[in-house]
Amino acid sequence: MPIRHSSRSVSGFSRRTVLKAAGAGSALSAVAGLPTRLFAQEPVKVAAIYTVPVEQQWVSRIHKAANAAKERGDIEYVFSENTSNNDYERVMREYAEAGNKLIIGEVFGVEDAARGVAKDYPDVAFLMGSSFKPDDAVPNFAVFDNYIQDASYLSGIVAGAMTRSKSIGMVGGYPIPEVNRLMHAFMAGVKEVAPDTKFQVAFIGSWFDPPKAKETAFAQIDAGADVMYAERFGVSDAAKEKGVLAIGNVIDTQADYPETVVASALWHFEPTLDKAIAEVKAGSFKAADYGVYSFMKEGGCSLAPLGSFEAKVPEEAKKLVAEKEKAIKDGSFTVEINDAEPKSS
Repeated sequence: MPIRHSSRSVSGFSRRTVLKAAGAGSALSAVAGLPTRLFAQEPVKVAAIYTVPVEQQWVSRIHKAANAAKERGDIEYVFSENTSNNDYERVMREYAEAGNKLIIGEVFGVEDAARGVAKDYPDVAFLMGSSFKPDDAVPNFAVFDNYIQDASYLSGIVAGAMTRSKSIGMVGGYPIPEVNRLMHAFMAGVKEVAPDTKFQVAFIGSWFDPPKAKETAFAQIDAGADVMYAERFGVSDAAKEKGVLAIGNVIDTQADYPETVVASALWHFEPTLDKAIAEVKAGSFKAADYGVYSFMKEGGCSLAPLGSFEAKVPEEAKKLVAEKEKAIKDGSFTVEINDAEPKSS
């Protein structure tokens, strides 16, 4: 029995309906015999494939950027969510066959299969979240990752100023480069203001398991952590229940935890996606590493406003954050990118 996956489009139609409509449109163009270059200014047909719900932190930022491009009229946008790794290749092929010119997603568990699909559709641009580098042998397959170490570093400065126990808990999904580098940057920021801080590091082996993340956070709080690095959903819930603080990752959840989430390192996928759309429209899309568009100097990340904690974070820490942010943007200071698995200390 085939594995089923949930799929939705922003217009509310099912993916199957969208694909049929797209196929019909392609057929009409073929009958009319009109060259595609005449429609260069029409919206680019974009499809996204997500292995988790669009509410999940990382994917939600891609989804947000795609919707913004759709609202501007730059793209048409359909997507599938909760697509299993076993089903990923099939969905990629369906979207390619439907005439989509740019397919985005995350292929951390299906690297070889995804690149194989790209080889079979050389006229389709693929922009995929990946821990690996682009390969000239697959010239239409570009990679990206959330290189938001700049914002993570700044959030660490805030955390270092707020911890009293000098023990910080960190709960991540998997120890892969995209997670590791953010944790290391956060820890470096903490040590700028609290060099004697110790860290409890744990990975739950899932991208979306809030109950497991919550239980792991409980254990770290019971062991003395008074600030939690919430790389996964569920950690801030534990912090709220235990009356400790949390630092967010990728999205800003302070509105949901106004007395718990002090600061968050935000990822902005818009620069990455907008660059890809421009390249597709210009016919110049190629194998490249789009990770640089997540850097702070490119507008790809930022520290969320302190909001309800504005008056609670020490002025010295806020001043240091401002100084470091300026230095990061003007290039006089570079946050180290360390992809090695972080360890407890």
